[in-house]
Amino acid sequence: MQVRSFTVALISAAVASGAFYAYKGNSPVGSSTPSSPDYSSGAGTPGSSSRVTGEQTRRALVVDQGSLFTGTITGDGPLSKETDDLGRKVLEMLTPEQATQKLRKNEESWLVGRGQGVVRYDVVQIPSNDPIEDDHAEKIIEVPQTTAATEGTAASDWMFWGVFDGHSGWVTSAKLRQTLISFVARELDNTFKSATADSSLRFPTPESIDRAIKTGFLRLDHEIVHESVAKVKKAQSKLAAAELLAPALSGSCALLSFYDSRSKLLRVACTGDSRAVLGRRGSSGKWTATPLSEDQTGGTASEAERLRKEHPGEPNVVRNGRILGGLEPSRAFGDAIYKWTSKTNAELKESYFGRTPSPHLKSPPYVTAEPIITTTKVEKGDFVVMATDGLWEMLTNEEVVGLVGQWLDTQGNANRSNGRTESWLKSWWSSQETLPVEKGQGSDSSGQRAPIRQQQWGTKTSLNERFVVEDKNAATHLVRNALGGKDQDQLSALLTLPSPYSRRYRDDLTVEVIFFGEGSVTGNVMLNKEASGPSPEVKPKL
Repeated sequence: MQVRSFTVALISAAVASGAFYAYKGNSPVGSSTPSSPDYSSGAGTPGSSSRVTGEQTRRALVVDQGSLFTGTITGDGPLSKETDDLGRKVLEMLTPEQATQKLRKNEESWLVGRGQGVVRYDVVQIPSNDPIEDDHAEKIIEVPQTTAATEGTAASDWMFWGVFDGHSGWVTSAKLRQTLISFVARELDNTFKSATADSSLRFPTPESIDRAIKTGFLRLDHEIVHESVAKVKKAQSKLAAAELLAPALSGSCALLSFYDSRSKLLRVACTGDSRAVLGRRGSSGKWTATPLSEDQTGGTASEAERLRKEHPGEPNVVRNGRILGGLEPSRAFGDAIYKWTSKTNAELKESYFGRTPSPHLKSPPYVTAEPIITTTKVEKGDFVVMATDGLWEMLTNEEVVGLVGQWLDTQGNANRSNGRTESWLKSWWSSQETLPVEKGQGSDSSGQRAPIRQQQWGTKTSLNERFVVEDKNAATHLVRNALGGKDQDQLSALLTLPSPYSRRYRDDLTVEVIFFGEGSVTGNVMLNKEASGPSPEVKPKL
């Protein structure tokens, strides 16, 4: 391989020096010598042809300690070795077509023909860790006639969407995918049935519904963190300990949305730093972005204040924006070393295995799974974006809502030109050329962090130059534009990077977009094949 002409150095890992640099000439990256390193290449798939030599060429990606560089591979065969003479990793960069295939591999789109206020939801996942530590879950429950929710009314639906951002492993997020919705639905069912038994009530109070959701969260976390310890001590088996303690030793944030089709109320329960944002079309024709959750980290002023009140006399309870100087989310499932007593931590580590707790651990628990809940009356035409923090590291609330608005405009115009008239899109057609979103204060002191990746990558182009509409899936559309949009080099480079190198530049990504409105009433929930990948990956099982 010859790295003949360096067209652009894509990314610098240091925020202070993050910028795009143009390289011209024949010097290898990071070297002051005039000659280029030479690599052999065997038979393989041909790429484009060099206008200078007539040889086949493809794009290369060179991974240095703090930078990525693109170059050219001459020849039509595979790379003969994975590192150059300076020890840098050399990769063949994904073509635009391959990058799109990777973006769309795990996308799903579902058309909801229930006639209950939700018409569609789109999902996509892009891993950075291997295996991916994010997870997600969706469920629609038809409420039985015996509950207060349907007394004297038509049958209604409870709809749930959850995104789970794991850390220190994938096990806790997988546990949440399997069980969190069931725990919450069980508590809600009990609460609604209790309201039926009370002659003074027809429906539960808003406070009791919120309490049921919180109870579901806390009961599941208690099972993960504390009941697992009791079972391990009873079993006296290292094999049992490995299985039972795994969800406790890793951790996960959780963002769960609950929509009651009878009341048209959407409740968003947030534990951690994933985020939900509502998009609503205003009278001006532009969309407004309304956050439905607050990022809960040691760097959030309200969370830091809460922790200092709960742990007086402990100056290190929040240190450098992290709990005891270690964990960034202040609310999470699992993360038991922040919840177990020093005695329990020591016993489990001595008899089985575990992680060493912080030397500042004095009065646990320091981390809670109790969510903060917001309630919003949903209107026809609204949409909600739910995503793990990997997306919000790249885009602001306004950019996300504007991008979905742009996507809706494009889909509506395409359907109109094809003679299709999908009712849920009729009122959303627009001729906006820029992002159709009202400018707000963005991610500010309200507890939502500003994107850091655009600074890291040195992005300087305007919004109109950055974004593009190429995908049928709204969640995939968001991820494409978060990773590069019109900048195909950046998009391909970021998707080419394997784990663990990719983690320097981007996190795991899980994005859901839920559309509210009036669609066709079929009673079914059907896979929207034109906006779904060929086949979903098999999820890890506990």
